[in-house]
Amino acid sequence: MLTVVQAFDRAPIAEVGFDTAAALEHKLSAAERVLRDRDGWLAPHARIAILRRLAALMDAKRDHLALQIAREGGKPLPDAIIETTRAIDGVHNAADELRNFAGREIPMGLSAASEGRWAFTTREPIGVVAAISAFNHPLNLIVHQVAPAIAVGCPVIIKPASATPLSCLEFVAMVHEAGLPEPWCQSFLPEGNDLAEALATDRRIAFLSFIGSARVGWSLHAKLAHGARSALEHGGVAPAIVDRSADLAKVIEPIVKGGYYHAGQVCVSTQRIFVHDAVADDFTQALIARVERLRTGDPTRKDTEVGPLIQPREADRVAEWVEEAVRGGAQLATGGKRLSETTLEPTVLLDPASDARVTTQEIFGPVVAVYRYTDLDEALARANSLPTAFQASVFAQDIDVALRAANRLDASAVMINDPTAFRTDWMPFAGRRESGYGTGGIPYTMRDMSQEKMVLMRRS
Repeated sequence: MLTVVQAFDRAPIAEVGFDTAAALEHKLSAAERVLRDRDGWLAPHARIAILRRLAALMDAKRDHLALQIAREGGKPLPDAIIETTRAIDGVHNAADELRNFAGREIPMGLSAASEGRWAFTTREPIGVVAAISAFNHPLNLIVHQVAPAIAVGCPVIIKPASATPLSCLEFVAMVHEAGLPEPWCQSFLPEGNDLAEALATDRRIAFLSFIGSARVGWSLHAKLAHGARSALEHGGVAPAIVDRSADLAKVIEPIVKGGYYHAGQVCVSTQRIFVHDAVADDFTQALIARVERLRTGDPTRKDTEVGPLIQPREADRVAEWVEEAVRGGAQLATGGKRLSETTLEPTVLLDPASDARVTTQEIFGPVVAVYRYTDLDEALARANSLPTAFQASVFAQDIDVALRAANRLDASAVMINDPTAFRTDWMPFAGRRESGYGTGGIPYTMRDMSQEKMVLMRRS
């Protein structure tokens, strides 16, 4: 049995049974069986109706789901409420997208050989989907992986993070309550990594959706069955550039939100802040003052702004990286202290070394590093110097600076005067290079989970 605990104080919440190899085979066989039975495929209107009922069931449990996120995942309750609201909207988004989910006409008659023909494409489900999810958004990430599969008609087997399985298990139960037969959406909770790999790499899996560490994701990507496709969402070391023209009165709040939302446990958390030397002193003072006012503690309290790290060992790791940076020459401007087994003071480091782990690797904790610059192109080069690339920000009132940075930053999305962590669930969301593969966002995932078939008719 898996004992699920509260992230904040490690108090037990529930016990959940593990799935065995036999259970995996049963689930895969059931998914393959319904996929092969084309006469049993649900029509688009039936899938829309199921998604609408699912959203209504989630809405009725909104407060319960938010509190569950706060307990098992450690996300502060105000942010957990926002996650729940987004998840409900995401289910509606998948249903809405079906109204425009269609093929296209392929022009004929462009050559003598193609005269007298008409061709068009339709979209079909790609096949059985394996989805492996992460702990940091235990409900909304599940929605991002499962709702598109339901919408396009793919059977899906979803494996939640072992630290946060409750939101997933309850979501899947609501999917069935909404009317989707069980083989079309199944949860899978194995005891070890071997069975998770067996799910992802099984020959019956046509598409792998993976959210988690780059090491695991790229390893699974290399082992997929021939013909299987994948979407990988890993992390980055997100940069933000603060130009001398930035309105400092409007910069601090989005920077702080980007850096300390969910204690920095977000793949696009603001981690490296490059500040023009002309405003660096004023910016740093204002940043420190705001960070020191952040309320850290029990995520189930309505006034908590920064919650725990997901595991005590993660708090150990983040504290070690901070200490290493300070030993290497960084100035500890504020924070750095351990508050409990799972919580750390929100931390600001000034000018860590270029080879410090807080500079080169994703810290996934409540820590930001501030670096001075005098030349914009120098800051851009430093921001682009890592093998990871995801989202980035530039804060500037000078439109030339803002657009130059937006053009030159190596990122899949550049936010101007908004934090690196900004996201809506219908926008494209993609890591570049080591940060990911494919494009997330509900409409984009729906396209990835389907395939076009061309139909050609010849006039007799």
